[in-house]
Amino acid sequence: MDGLLIDSEPFWEEAELKVFSAVGVPLTPEMTKETMGLRVDEVVHHWYRQYPWEGKSQKEVAADVIKNVIELVGEKGKAHEGVHEIIKLFKQEGLPIAIASSSYMAIITAVLEKLQIADDINIVTSAEHEPYGKPHPGVYLTAAKALQVIPEHCLVFEDSPSGVLAAKAARMKCVVVPDAKVKDDKRLDIADLRLESLKEFTLETFNSLN
Repeated sequence: MDGLLIDSEPFWEEAELKVFSAVGVPLTPEMTKETMGLRVDEVVHHWYRQYPWEGKSQKEVAADVIKNVIELVGEKGKAHEGVHEIIKLFKQEGLPIAIASSSYMAIITAVLEKLQIADDINIVTSAEHEPYGKPHPGVYLTAAKALQVIPEHCLVFEDSPSGVLAAKAARMKCVVVPDAKVKDDKRLDIADLRLESLKEFTLETFNSLN
């Protein structure tokens, strides 16, 4: 979802820079690439191990990041190019659609409302409810089970290296539309197809992956 359906990676960066600087973590925009695609509690724990702070708990810091991201989604959020077209394509083909995100459910709900696509999504799963976030495949396997589809029959769209790793670990086909910050990351090479935009995906593309 983040960085794929909505251009929210800048929101995460803005929120993380604001919240972590407030607790003394010398975070830079470049450093945020290290945790892209991870669950927010894992992001917080990652920086706490390197720059332990006093005062706020890790849970409170995570809540602050989530609050800031939701506010930014409401203020600035807009769909990436091709989102509504690709949803329409899959609905026309009678294919169920799931969101399997590292984001917490509160953020997923905010994005679905902002983009006005809640009614188009059959299943929503969040790594918030998994023992491990991406690159562990758990959230994708949960989504497949909820869709009543075996993992090998699922097609994933991702934008981050950790997401691509999770999709392939789940034995799913994967199309990557890389976020600009990680487009040169070699871990993206294991995806089955690489596109510059969701708008490039057509029925012919889909059939070629089957």
